[in-house]
Formats: sequence, structure tokens, C-alpha cells
Amino acid sequence: MFAYTGCEEDESAAELVLPSNLQVEVVLDTTTEGLVSVRASATNANYFVITFTEPGNTIAKESNDGFASYEYRASGEFNINIKAHTTAAGFIEKNETVNVFVGRPTNDGVPPVTGYVTPLSYMDYNLVWNDEFNGSALSTTDWNYEIGTGNGGWGNNELQYYRQENTSVSNGILTIQAKKEFFNASSYTSSRITTQNKQSFQYGRVDIRASLPFGKGLWPAVWMLGDNISSVGWPSCGEIDIMELVGGDDTDNEVHGTAHWEFNGSRALSGGSNRLSNGTFAHEFHVFSIVWDSQKIEWFRDDIKYKTLDIRPADLSEFQNSFFLIFNVAVGGDWPGSPNSLTLFPQYMFVDYVRVFQK
Repeated sequence: MFAYTGCEEDESAAELVLPSNLQVEVVLDTTTEGLVSVRASATNANYFVITFTEPGNTIAKESNDGFASYEYRASGEFNINIKAHTTAAGFIEKNETVNVFVGRPTNDGVPPVTGYVTPLSYMDYNLVWNDEFNGSALSTTDWNYEIGTGNGGWGNNELQYYRQENTSVSNGILTIQAKKEFFNASSYTSSRITTQNKQSFQYGRVDIRASLPFGKGLWPAVWMLGDNISSVGWPSCGEIDIMELVGGDDTDNEVHGTAHWEFNGSRALSGGSNRLSNGTFAHEFHVFSIVWDSQKIEWFRDDIKYKTLDIRPADLSEFQNSFFLIFNVAVGGDWPGSPNSLTLFPQYMFVDYVRVFQK
């Protein structure tokens, strides 16, 4: 099976060499929104039938040169059937499943149905805590709501007011919603939840399956702070950012993993980033992970490792302690800047599960 995902702004193409000398190339047009083109070729081929099928619609296009295009307006999955007549082999036929992301994702409040999945067990690890969000409300046994604007916009000049009402749980999904609405002198509302004083962990593997909001000024994050923040403050407590996204037309496909700590009275940091080749982090679910032990922290997106930090030096001793989890969607702030006229609201971070494994 050949699966291709892309967005209208992306000029990438994908090619697969198939048996019987039949080659297929699927391209998303970069100038006409939603135009999907297929180019097929085969040795000694003189006639092609290329069929595009989406729910409720089937279009067959005959071609002598093996080229056909189809205007596909909605993101999702559809099928392409390529039948080529060759002088040597008669008809050869291949079916391809193509998942196409057309333009920006929707903000209709409906979680994606596709995406990357990680297992509920790993060799040499035990599952020590997880939340699959199977109830009808957030578990206050495990989670806290943080309310308000924090100190200086939570230290980042963020624009939102955090409210409990912007968090919901249903159908196995945690939803954090960012809205453009005036509330308590803030122009936006959102939610921030933590496991402080309820669930904390020293070392292990953390998997969080989520899809993310998009657009200029959006700043979703799943991250951790040291349990001792109340006594030593930040950054002396340490911070592990499992995932952050800084929304924007050219950054909705990029996430960051970063660690922060205290060094000689100032903040030190080390981070890396990972980009999707096609689509954005709003189109599908992805799994954001760290693997953390006494020697290092490793960051992963869909099991692709993109950053390693050696935490053995004494200056990084913060990361030998216990940390709690934080999920939030900020609006504005020093890093992403403010939303612009193209930013759609409401926006959503959907979380399918969080799982913590330890040896």
C-alpha cells in the first residue's frame, strides 16, 4: 500500500515503483486548492484508466499519456485505481489508498479519527499510571485546574484567561478549547490542567497521544515541572517540555522538545524540533514522548527520536527528581506572538491518552 499525505502548500510528491513496471506518482497541486494529480507510467503502455473514488463519488478518467487530475475539496481518505494496458502484459492494475490533507484543517470541534498509536505495554517497562479519558469529566483525583492569568501572563505575557469550563471529557477524548471571548479583562479563554501533588514521576517513558490547534498565536504544550517548584522556584525546579507547538502558517507542522534548568543564577535550556513532511499536527493524532532515566532524556514524535540531553552533569541535577504533568493551550505570549486576522477560533487540543511507564 502506498499512503501519501500532504497539504496544498506543500510541493512534495511521492513515487512508488510497483510490480509489472507500473509506476505511480501522486501530486497535490500547489496553485489550485484541492487538485490531486496522478501520473502513471508503465513500459510499453499505450492506454490508462485512472479512477478517483471518494465517498459518494467515483470519477474515471481515460488517458493516453498516463496523466489525470481530480479536484478534491475535502480532507480525508480516498482511493485511486490505475489500470494500464501494455503491449507486453495486457492490462495491469493497481489500487492505491491516498490520505490527502487539503488546505488548513477544520476547527469544528471534532477530533481526528486517524493518526499514530503506541502500545499499552513495552518490554522491560511497567505501566504505572495512565488516563485514557474514558469518563464524562476530568478526574479530580489525578488532575487540578489552574485558573486565571498567572503572574505576568503565566510568565510569558500570554493573553488568555484559564477556566475550568474550557476543559471537557467525552468519548474517550480530553478536549481543551481556546476561545476568542472577553472574560475578566482577557480577550481569550482556555484551560490549563496539572497533576501537581496528585501524580508525579521520576524517570520512565511518557506517551501522550494528541492532535493540536493551529494558527498564528496558538501555543499548545504538554510538559512537566519539578515537584519542588513551590520551595525552590523556577527554573531551579527544572522543566521538561515534552511537546510545544508555536502556531503559524509555516510552523503548524513543527513541534519542539526542550529542557530548562538553573545555571549560575540564570535559566539554561537545550531543545530540539521535529517537522512533519506533510500536513499539520491538527490533521491527525500524533504521539509525543520522552524516555527519561538517570543519564539522559530523549524526545520522540511518533517514535522518531529527534533530541537527546545528557543529564549526568551536576549542573543538571534538577532532572534527577520527580516531576508532575501540565497540559495547556496558551493564546499569544512572547514566543508565538498574538493571533492575527487569519487565526480561526475556537481552537482545540484533543488528547486521546497519557501513559507513564517505568522499569
